[in-house]
Amino acid sequence: MEHQGLSTTMRRVLLLINCLILAVSICGGPLMMGLYYVEGGSRVWLSSWLQTAGWSLTLIPLAILYFYRRKVEGSNAKFYLITPRIFIASFVIGVVTGFDDFLYSWGGSKLLVSTSSLLLAAQLAFTSVGAFFIVKLKFTAYSINAVILLTVGAVLLGVRSNGDRPEGVTSKAYILGFMMTLLTAALYGVILHCIELIYLKAKQVITATLVL
Repeated sequence: MEHQGLSTTMRRVLLLINCLILAVSICGGPLMMGLYYVEGGSRVWLSSWLQTAGWSLTLIPLAILYFYRRKVEGSNAKFYLITPRIFIASFVIGVVTGFDDFLYSWGGSKLLVSTSSLLLAAQLAFTSVGAFFIVKLKFTAYSINAVILLTVGAVLLGVRSNGDRPEGVTSKAYILGFMMTLLTAALYGVILHCIELIYLKAKQVITATLVL
């Protein structure tokens, strides 16, 4: 299968690049969105679209990896590795992710960045629950502790809604934004395990190209 010839160094480089991109996006994304709304932005659809607009950038590493396969395998290298079943599953997950982005953008427009970030941190709790039901992973003392702490944090934020509510946002809009952001965390926790489930059911080698 493809990528068996990749060196350990190359694999670590790919992993490092992905980790760096993820770290920058997780830290900078909420700040950029919060700045957009603070400065008077109101187009929720634009904020939602921007969260997934960078998908086209994956064509660059895909092209590089394809030419690498051509170099290693010659004319026998496949142009794409994704099967119809994985494509359909990925399409469905993509649509759900778009809906999740809309919930996140709408909720973020009604909350402070600090509040929405803490609520999104509850994704860890939902991820733990999803891991138990979807991919059959067992709870550990660490995951249970995280679930309890993040749940308590979300409850405390709800109790202190008056102090954390941005200026000009009604109590009703704040509560709705609060619930949407919490739903965003829950839905994304499920999405992550659905992606993992696809990998488990793929019955083929999980490579960088397939993931992209």
